[in-house]
Amino acid sequence: MSAPHLRPDQLFHPPGNFLALGFGAGLSPWAPGTVGTLVAIPLYLALAGLPPGAYLGAVIVLGVAGVPLCGAAARALATHDHPGIVWDEIVGFLVIMAFLPATWAGIAAGFVLFRGFDILKPWPIGRLDARLRGGLGIMLDDVLAGLMGGAVALLLRPFLA
Repeated sequence: MSAPHLRPDQLFHPPGNFLALGFGAGLSPWAPGTVGTLVAIPLYLALAGLPPGAYLGAVIVLGVAGVPLCGAAARALATHDHPGIVWDEIVGFLVIMAFLPATWAGIAAGFVLFRGFDILKPWPIGRLDARLRGGLGIMLDDVLAGLMGGAVALLLRPFLA
């Protein structure tokens, strides 16, 4: 299924679209979710030095903010969970990285695990993705992919130090 084409004016109107579209990464014609996840890496590196509680607080704030942000973008683009909306991938990646060390091996493992869970959508991710609409539905499946990937990441953590 091909996604509706985005007009250049839709990148900034409403202004929150710029964030929801991952600072423009979601406009990638090839694998916008993967490109959006790549955008999360510099954000992760900026947050990785925070104490764990502050990191989790920042991720929660970004996730909660993503619900209205992604919902508004979906309405503006007239498509539920348009592939260009990648704020959810950004937050999902930040979620999984809470379980992994701040090393390049940890980042690579987080990227692969998160993308795998996000693309394959094993139960209950796929069920939530199919049933929930709006900003909450857009965000929740990726947060859950981050959490499920995080459970697997805990098993890999000893090898990634």
